[in-house]
Amino acid sequence: MKAIFPGSFDPVTLGHLDLIARACAMCDELVVALLVNPDKQGLFSVPERLALLREACAGLPNVSVVSSAGLLAGLARETGIRLIIRGLRTAADFDVENAMAQANRTLLPGLETLFLPASPAFSCISSSLVRQIAALGGDVSGFVPRGVAETLRTRFSHKEQT
Repeated sequence: MKAIFPGSFDPVTLGHLDLIARACAMCDELVVALLVNPDKQGLFSVPERLALLREACAGLPNVSVVSSAGLLAGLARETGIRLIIRGLRTAADFDVENAMAQANRTLLPGLETLFLPASPAFSCISSSLVRQIAALGGDVSGFVPRGVAETLRTRFSHKEQT
């Protein structure tokens, strides 16, 4: 069975990686899909996010990483995948994710969404929290993979110098 794990990954966190590792244990192939919202300006460009995500997922043999600027249902249709796996941290996440799951099923009948609860150790981590900590000079090494922490440190050290 193949599944898609979508996200914006700006940047990828240890919470994302925990969910990705757990999801890839449930399927033969997991496509980690970096979805691009043209209306949002991310901290990292799409190529930067892809590189960080590929580096972070390198040790997972049944994971591939792709990007898409279109609808998730369209990517699922193109790849023949009928299962989306999403992580949930809070009840508020469920409300948002459930609405998206219903929309995806309407766009592509038979497309199902499986929700994985975040592991307690990672349930407080979000990309926006990581960006805020890094922007204020905090140490994000407990929240993100080493390569991401180094990239954030470099990104914000340049901003401090300007």
